[in-house]
Amino acid sequence: MSILKKGSKPYSIFHLKCPRCQEGEMFETGSWSFTKSFDMLKRCPKCDLNYFPEPGYYYGSMFISYIWTGWFCLLFIAFFHWFLGWSQTVAFSLLGVFMVVNFVYIFRISRLMWINLHVKYDPKAIEKHEAKVK
Repeated sequence: MSILKKGSKPYSIFHLKCPRCQEGEMFETGSWSFTKSFDMLKRCPKCDLNYFPEPGYYYGSMFISYIWTGWFCLLFIAFFHWFLGWSQTVAFSLLGVFMVVNFVYIFRISRLMWINLHVKYDPKAIEKHEAKVK
């Protein structure tokens, strides 16, 4: 089974999809959009999962973002400075540009990681929701 196939947590995280049905979008705009970059939908348009189950729910995603961004930055600088032999100034400048361009994606990935810790994939979620609506 591929790690990025539908039904896996990485699929939901990296495709920015609902963790329960893995078909509905979680954000109003595309991955690297700088308009409405932090605006999430309230509910999944496919299975009606509530993306905000309680106030402050995504507080934990800040810690996830901080941890993996910190490690990424350390490895990025180490690679470009020690492995490739570039100067620290160039390595940090390149890191700065990379982080500015990808900050929206990092924010979104962190939120998806957090919600995927708490919500289990259900391949029949859409059918269940449609049966409730009828």
